[in-house]
Amino acid sequence: MENKCKVAVNVGGKGYTLVSSDPPEHVQRAAAYADRTLREIATSTHQPVSQAAVLAVISLADEVIKAQDENTRLKHEIQLLREAK
Repeated sequence: MENKCKVAVNVGGKGYTLVSSDPPEHVQRAAAYADRTLREIATSTHQPVSQAAVLAVISLADEVIKAQDENTRLKHEIQLLREAK
């Protein structure tokens, strides 16, 4: 059974209690990154935080997809290098 802990975070000016099996430092780091992204988008678009949240989610999803694509590309490159030996 995984150890889960509750972690208090603040995103977009609202407090949340998250339950995670990840270390609290990781959860806080992820929440801080989400908060920073949300605030940057709200500021640059002059949208209220509630409306900027959708844009922030899309932006973060874009980052995840690009990271996954890069991971796949690097795995393929490693496989090609192993085969070339």
